[in-house]
Amino acid sequence: MGRCLRGLLETIIPAVIIALLINLFVAQATRVYGQSMEPSLHTNQRLVVEKVSYSSWLHLRSLQRGDVVVLHAAGVDELLIKRVIGLPGDRIEIRNGQVFVNRVPMDEPYVASPASGDYGPVDVPPLQLFVLGDNRDFSNDSRGFGPVPIKDIVGRAWLCYWPPEVWGPVP
Repeated sequence: MGRCLRGLLETIIPAVIIALLINLFVAQATRVYGQSMEPSLHTNQRLVVEKVSYSSWLHLRSLQRGDVVVLHAAGVDELLIKRVIGLPGDRIEIRNGQVFVNRVPMDEPYVASPASGDYGPVDVPPLQLFVLGDNRDFSNDSRGFGPVPIKDIVGRAWLCYWPPEVWGPVP
């Protein structure tokens, strides 16, 4: 009995430790809540968030405009999923629903309908990002809570795995 219990513990404890380390440093699963990223992502889709490439100690991949990221926002309890629009030093402005980055209009094929109204201009501070939801009129994003510190980025939404019919890379 003791040998069986010991064998079980020798298997389970390392497996739990490995799973925790993967979740903390490599990847984690998350769920889409709300309509802020439609039509790209929908409520209850499940995603794999890849953490390694943005980690502050590896720098395998720098943040890029257009990346879909998972983040902590000040004053918001749950994780948010948004698209990176502005990088440090960029000037962001929205006029008549058209997003301008450094006075150049952005091509945004992932947006079904532009936002109503105007915003900015605002300069993105060092070590921060400006993020927007793809469904601009139904998104809690940098227009409301301001630029996001890069340290608050959990990772890049990399793969959609549920429901099965939308399996594949995050658009």
